[in-house]
Amino acid sequence: MTSTVPATAEVVIVGAGPAGLTAAIVLADAGADVVVLDRLAAGANTSRAAVVHARTLEVLDDLGVTPALLERGLEVSHFVVQDGTHRLATVGFSGLPTPFPYTLMIGQETTEAVLLDRLHTAGGSVLRPCEVTAIASAEDGAVVEFTDPAGNSGTIRARFVIGTDGMHSQVREAAGIGFTGATYRESFILADVRMDWPAPRDQVSLHLSPGGVTVVAPLPDTEQDRFRIVATVAEAPEHPSLEQVQALLDDRCPGARVREVLWSSRFRVHHRLAEHYRAGRVFLAGDAAHVHSPAGGQGMNTGIQDAALLGTLLARVLRGEPEALLDDYERTRRPVALDVVSFTDRMTRMATLRQRPARAVRNTVIRLATRVGPVRTALAYRMAELANR
Repeated sequence: MTSTVPATAEVVIVGAGPAGLTAAIVLADAGADVVVLDRLAAGANTSRAAVVHARTLEVLDDLGVTPALLERGLEVSHFVVQDGTHRLATVGFSGLPTPFPYTLMIGQETTEAVLLDRLHTAGGSVLRPCEVTAIASAEDGAVVEFTDPAGNSGTIRARFVIGTDGMHSQVREAAGIGFTGATYRESFILADVRMDWPAPRDQVSLHLSPGGVTVVAPLPDTEQDRFRIVATVAEAPEHPSLEQVQALLDDRCPGARVREVLWSSRFRVHHRLAEHYRAGRVFLAGDAAHVHSPAGGQGMNTGIQDAALLGTLLARVLRGEPEALLDDYERTRRPVALDVVSFTDRMTRMATLRQRPARAVRNTVIRLATRVGPVRTALAYRMAELANR
């Protein structure tokens, strides 16, 4: 259901994923007239992005969101790297200088639901399904064209537009902003399962093997048997079956017994970055601005942090500060995304080495480097995104 779409707004946000909702909360709290349009009839109903890092918890705590996430999520204090049965490294988060020295495992559908509740508390809402069809520049702003649930066309005149509408962003296309990068050769399996798993539920495991890389992460659940599996394969089936997931785990990280596949999918991974984060009165955040490997679980986190800063800067301009302040957004956040894209690309290429000599060198380097305390701390700090403060 959607209410009547207004004819004007100070800010229109296109896309109601975590980044779009975060920007909307910041703006609504500041008293801005903000409209959120989303083409989907409902929010996320699968776990998809399931990691919230320490820096994101800090950002969302400023908005009063983090306590609700902590109630629903599962705290994970360790990240473990293995090759077969050999443990190469253990990285702990407990010593990090943050009120949240851990990674929080929580499904994206829950994260979005918490953010949406918070937006409602701030007096905002999401109008859906409304699909944006065009964006045109106008004097002192932009005109957003859309179709409503009945198929009727309409327009909203806004001072600013934020595109948080994903990798295939209509906003980015309309703004004429390039999106450069490439696609990894491997496809990825994504599955949420119920299984018996020998490792403790306070750790995420990265398993390296000649067949590919596999990540096993616990998900919050009263029965304590729900896990997320992400794995590279040459060609993934559209919906991996229990037998296929079990065979993959038997080959790469023995010891698991899968009892039920709750949800599964396949996807291709891109590493792309918008050439600019702004075109006049139009801005990009989240997956509309950057996409990259899921290594490290940093995609949604980077997008939420984008949106929090952009919302804050726009709120200040709407209160009368100079528009030149908005230049800080790209200047601050695009280098962060460039660094994340590069970091996750290196992690992915390192993890997917196939040749035995290269794998042996990689394993030796990982094992020796992570025996050094400062190296482990630096890696934990990097994964938690605390360097983005």
